[in-house]
Amino acid sequence: MRLGVKAALVDGQLVRGDVAIDGEYVDAIGLSPAGGTGLAVPGLIDLQINGFDGVDFTSAGTDDYRHVAKRLAATGVTSFQPTLISLPADQYVAALGRLDPSEIRDARILGMHLEGPFLSPAQCGAHDPENMIHPDLTLTQQFLDAGHFTHMTIAPELPGALELIDFLSTRGVTVALGHTDCDAETATTAFDSGARSVTHIFGAQRPWGHRDPGVSGVALVRSDVFVTAIVDGIHLAPETVQLAANAAGERFVLITDAIAAAGRPDGRYPLGDRSVILEHGACRLDDGTLAGSALTLDQAIRNMIDLGFDPLRAIGAATTAPAALIRRTDLGSLAPGGAADVCVMDDSFEVVRTIVFGSESFAA
Repeated sequence: MRLGVKAALVDGQLVRGDVAIDGEYVDAIGLSPAGGTGLAVPGLIDLQINGFDGVDFTSAGTDDYRHVAKRLAATGVTSFQPTLISLPADQYVAALGRLDPSEIRDARILGMHLEGPFLSPAQCGAHDPENMIHPDLTLTQQFLDAGHFTHMTIAPELPGALELIDFLSTRGVTVALGHTDCDAETATTAFDSGARSVTHIFGAQRPWGHRDPGVSGVALVRSDVFVTAIVDGIHLAPETVQLAANAAGERFVLITDAIAAAGRPDGRYPLGDRSVILEHGACRLDDGTLAGSALTLDQAIRNMIDLGFDPLRAIGAATTAPAALIRRTDLGSLAPGGAADVCVMDDSFEVVRTIVFGSESFAA
């Protein structure tokens, strides 16, 4: 199958020519004749998304995941990690047990991201502090046994957190630091212990200070640590995005942190065991606390471009960078023999076509 595009994004560079797909893999890039329009880029990867279009992943079943995957494909997303905020442990186990990635084809489910429950009540954000507990290796093993658990956000200052980070890292789970009041020294020790990223940088963590840089300061200066960011024009000021992205470079990862309100009109929607109001593009608890977003990943790319970033760099923050963070060398790039997960964008960087597992999941 030929995509009919005029160019492709390969290793951060523009390659003129068409792209051919054979089965579930990319066959060739840079073919002549090229199409008259369209840019083929690696499929977008969202590592933190709590729900979409009325679905909250806390209670989602297979049909719900199929619906969300289809809707996400229309935004260029070909891989995602369903995310759960801090909840009672039995709800994690139940949600993990309902998740069967093999049943979903319109976008790959990479595994579950547990944003909790081992977080700091001092930086709870929209999470219920009553659901936050100290790290527990036995409980974590129950989560691992329950299903597809691939990513966890942890507050490293909690008792037992460093042991948990080591425990998860040796089992292939990606560990992020977030919802934390830790200082720079503790953050450094946690990253040395195997943590690989900071969750939604500057949000729900100790504020950066010139004598107390906290987890964000450490993450931005370490070459082995990724930072994820919600670039929706609400969570972070433009200058903050520019600071973080310029400091992190290729370690800057776009996420949506989207909730069930995404893709829906203004109204009230669930987020785990919380109730959230979507109004004028912002998702908030009744007390005004920001609670996830209504962002899509393709819009986050366009938002970065609007802030002055090179389009290819912005696309990389939603493709190559998240794949590198989770060590998925089979995703996030276009190469012969690689996975045929492809997003085709027009000249305005709007999604016009999405290919997943070599099959068309969306066409405008």
